[in-house]
Amino acid sequence: MRKKLTISVDESVCAGLHQVVGRHKISRFIESLVRPHVISPDLVAAYRDMAADEAREAEANEWAEATVFGRRP
Repeated sequence: MRKKLTISVDESVCAGLHQVVGRHKISRFIESLVRPHVISPDLVAAYRDMAADEAREAEANEWAEATVFGRRP
C-alpha cells in the first residue's frame, strides 16, 4: 500500500529534482534513495539486489549520464 508524504525542501532542490529527475519520477527517486536506509538492516545485500535489477540500473545510468553531461533522460 502506498502512502502520501508531504516534505519540505529548498526551492532550488525542488527545481533541481524537476529538471534532473523529472516531474513524475520524484517519489520513486526519493524512495529508492531512502529505502536501503530504513528497510533493510543489511545494506550490502540491499545494494547487491538493486544492482541486479537491470531496468533500475539502466535508469540510474541514464540519470547519471544526464547529470554529468547535461542531457535530459
